[in-house]
Amino acid sequence: MNAHLEDLSPQPLWHHFRILCETPRPSGHEAALVAKLEAWAESRGLAHDRDAFGNLRLRKPATPGCEGAPGVILQAHLDMVAQANADYPHDFTRDPIDTHVVDGWLHARHTTLGADNGLGVAAALALLEDDDLEHGPLEALFTLEEESGMGGALNLAEGWLEGSVLLNLDSEERGEVFIGCAGGADVVVEAQLPTAPLGEGETARQLTLTGLAGGHSGIDIHRGLGNANRLLVRVLRALEGLDARLVSYRGGTLRNAIPREAFATLALPDEALFAAERRIAELQAELRSELAGVDEKLRLTLGEVDVMPEAALVAQASRLLVAALHAAPCGVERMSVTVPGVVETSNNLGVVSLDGGAFHLCALVRSLHDSATANLVDRFRGLFELIGARTRVENAYPGWTPQPDSELLARFRRLHRQQLGSEPVVQVIHAGLECGILAGKYPHLEMISFGPLIRGAHSPDERVELDSVSEFWMLLRGLVASLAEG
Repeated sequence: MNAHLEDLSPQPLWHHFRILCETPRPSGHEAALVAKLEAWAESRGLAHDRDAFGNLRLRKPATPGCEGAPGVILQAHLDMVAQANADYPHDFTRDPIDTHVVDGWLHARHTTLGADNGLGVAAALALLEDDDLEHGPLEALFTLEEESGMGGALNLAEGWLEGSVLLNLDSEERGEVFIGCAGGADVVVEAQLPTAPLGEGETARQLTLTGLAGGHSGIDIHRGLGNANRLLVRVLRALEGLDARLVSYRGGTLRNAIPREAFATLALPDEALFAAERRIAELQAELRSELAGVDEKLRLTLGEVDVMPEAALVAQASRLLVAALHAAPCGVERMSVTVPGVVETSNNLGVVSLDGGAFHLCALVRSLHDSATANLVDRFRGLFELIGARTRVENAYPGWTPQPDSELLARFRRLHRQQLGSEPVVQVIHAGLECGILAGKYPHLEMISFGPLIRGAHSPDERVELDSVSEFWMLLRGLVASLAEG
């Protein structure tokens, strides 16, 4: 599978990316890939070790004569977001990613591609085996569980890395270089809500919202994309006048992916079914109109259930839960004043579920200011305390403070002008790069982040522009060579 990748340029990079595509690596399941990389390092005579969490480091000594050059750390994460279209059976722990090229872009069939951050990993591996490149001491740091909560970076061993320069290879824009990023935190809300049996004259229906594009909860949050959880809760709110009670709910699969689909089972009075169907049709038209130009394929349906449920939330609990979700912060909270055009603070209602009265929510709050992250988390806590829910914070990580005057950035800008004839755009990203966490553990590091052009990350629409990969490789190789020159 994926043999066509061997024909793409730069061939060494695409060869390694093919191996990544054919080695399942969702978050928490990176062990098989780690074993392959260790075996590859052994075959190349490269030193390798892991820290206590399992993060992998490969090392290559400097080219003779370049021993005094600054040590360079090539950093990328091994895991990928596991998202597939609902009607496509794919086991991300066993099945390979099936890729194809369309009009100069590499796609996967019906699943995420894993270019985020597989191309960064592939580029680091290709650089390590490049015997024609003159370089200083090289370390390739491959972290684990980035997509599920920055676990690898948060648990990275201190005093382990040796380099003084870190190149993060996890950015997704052509012609841009990143020098800062948002911090964030997962907000987890849980409650056990009271239920009551369905009464006579009540029946259950399945409410389904599908067809949204989805996307990255950081870099796509400002685009006005539909969030399936936010929209289906709005529909539930609109049906309350028909005495609907919530039986169950399932929306979103990852806290850092804008949800594309959501499903709810409702208990409705028999006499309200016709009115509910008519209201659903009206709401579908409303939502499609509001999302014109960004999410026009939204589909909202009310259908039969496979098995009639025995109970639903009591009416008051159903109303309170829907009201709290309806009021919860979602999307862009504030734009930055100091960095124009960049989102400062946001929230993604990523994963919501209700089963047997057990309610669970996992949202991802991001901000360039750690204090603003804490404040938005506290707003969640205050809101959901009103319905008796418990709120906790997990996987909190700091932002990456920009250093616009760094020598590393100046060197990259000169190289970009020389190789591509243009000035790179210096950016701060509203996403959780691992750089902020790494800077906290290794404050002496100079860091920048760059990468190829990726669109639709964290969704089955993920794709990468082939020409941008060639540029990315040329810049990476040129920068490492430049650092070896002093």
